[in-house]
Amino acid sequence: MSILTAKYFHDEQAAYDYVEAHVWPAGRVCSHCGEVDNSGALKGNSTRIGLYKCYGCRKPFTVKIGTIFEASHVKMHLWLQAIFLMASSKKGFSANQLHRVLGVTLKTAWFMEHRIREAMKPSKKPLMGSNGGAVEVDETFFGRKAGVEVKAAYHHKMKVLTLIDRNSKQSRSIVLDKLNAKEVQSILRKNISPEARLMTDEAAHYRKIGKEFASHEVVNHGVYEYARGDVTTNTAEGFFSVFKRGMKGTYQHCDEKHLNRYMAEFDFRYNHRSGIGIDDATRAAEALKGISGKRLKYRTAN
Repeated sequence: MSILTAKYFHDEQAAYDYVEAHVWPAGRVCSHCGEVDNSGALKGNSTRIGLYKCYGCRKPFTVKIGTIFEASHVKMHLWLQAIFLMASSKKGFSANQLHRVLGVTLKTAWFMEHRIREAMKPSKKPLMGSNGGAVEVDETFFGRKAGVEVKAAYHHKMKVLTLIDRNSKQSRSIVLDKLNAKEVQSILRKNISPEARLMTDEAAHYRKIGKEFASHEVVNHGVYEYARGDVTTNTAEGFFSVFKRGMKGTYQHCDEKHLNRYMAEFDFRYNHRSGIGIDDATRAAEALKGISGKRLKYRTAN
């Protein structure tokens, strides 16, 4: 049976029940005072689905408060469809396509996608390469920075640095303002354990910081060296391949101020990919776990 036949994709009450089970696994929590399981459902013909009254603070609340769904007029079952479509599409799902599939306006679809990307951002970022694991680091360039004159090399392009932890099989991408040693060093110190084996290409901005890790092993792309034993940045290159095909083929355009959210989306799907045993339904459920505390307003997103 297709996952798309699940009741929570079509029935509003089932959709609320599904979301509540993920947001409140230990019991219903009042979004105003924090009391657990001290509330009751409000009933009546004019009462909206999912509304409860807290017996502690006497205020009404729903599971949407404090999440990416807050103040949204889109039906909950449509939100769940949108999350599944974005989580299950390897190279992304455009706002234009979402607008046509769900029957919402293009503006609404665009805003929904940015809210979902917020949910996909990890709440915890442990150091990578702990216990002597290998961490690949590489950078890529995409699109064009607004208002910057086109020059040779990459100066006019948006810049992304990606870290791949081989042991945990996780990626972490950071949008760079400038690609220089100072910025790269700061990012690596914050995200990689000193115990790690650092693996990069021959770029100069890795030379000094490389000395701060257990080892710094380099492949020289300038002389067409791409692997030497297990020393390679090919995993990061593979990540960039999917990212660029998604950005160019699916999304086509991205403003620099939004690029961090797009990177969170591609990181999320990579970190919950089928190659490490996570199917589409589980991936969508994982995205749903990240909805709390990440409300995004349109004026902030735009």
